[in-house]
Amino acid sequence: MPEALTSLLRRAPVTWWDVLDILIIAIVIYEFLKLIRGTRAVQMAVGSALVVGLYFLSTAAPLQTVNWAIRNMIGYLVFAAIVLFQSDIRRALAHLGRTWLLRYVTRAETDEEALEEVVTAATQLADRRTGAIIAIEREIGLRNYVESGIPLDATITHDLLVSVFQPASPLHDGAVILQENRVAAASCFLPLTVVPQLSTELGTRHRAAIGLTEENDAVAIVISEETGSISLALDGTIERGLTPDRLLARLRTLVLQRRTASHRNQHPAYTI
Repeated sequence: MPEALTSLLRRAPVTWWDVLDILIIAIVIYEFLKLIRGTRAVQMAVGSALVVGLYFLSTAAPLQTVNWAIRNMIGYLVFAAIVLFQSDIRRALAHLGRTWLLRYVTRAETDEEALEEVVTAATQLADRRTGAIIAIEREIGLRNYVESGIPLDATITHDLLVSVFQPASPLHDGAVILQENRVAAASCFLPLTVVPQLSTELGTRHRAAIGLTEENDAVAIVISEETGSISLALDGTIERGLTPDRLLARLRTLVLQRRTASHRNQHPAYTI
């Protein structure tokens, strides 16, 4: 016992590379456990742990037959696991591609694609004269308004946005709120502005968009059901009669450039 303690104390000191090594392994294990939670791979992990435990037990104890069987079957078990869980392995690799580091690298491209989907949806809704209101979260959160609607947490696509605002859809009343390149919720209730100087041509959707932007820094896109025109509300004011190109340019300025500037202020060593 004293010799073992002396040997332990004589080991090389822990370096930053050792800490990084342990941290990487801890993150990999954590992501793996999150990935398999609630799937059939949990049973496989438990079974694998039992086999490993049995192997060490057979090594410590004189269980030669058990040890021989495990050593000879382990190779076949690996191939069997690959065949049986190939879909889960593909999902794991796809999940790895969506980790925070890679999301940071592709963030600007994803933001641009999301805005293009929003503009395409607004254009189609305007052509059909389908009323709609789409609110985009910026710095100030819109959680209170998200909770007032129906949660979706879906990828932003023009098909989804157009289908939500169809008159036959149960979600067409209210606003759609976008958060972090996701459709957070639909059929959300927004506060109406109480400014009396607004034009009588502005309907409930326009007043709701202005009311929302009076309270926070969100951007709201409004499509008029009567005229099919596209409007953009910001800071309690509204720009009317926007073309699709003008709308895309404004959203790039208000959303993309603001996010980039905010990220640089938080992480001055990084650039996008």
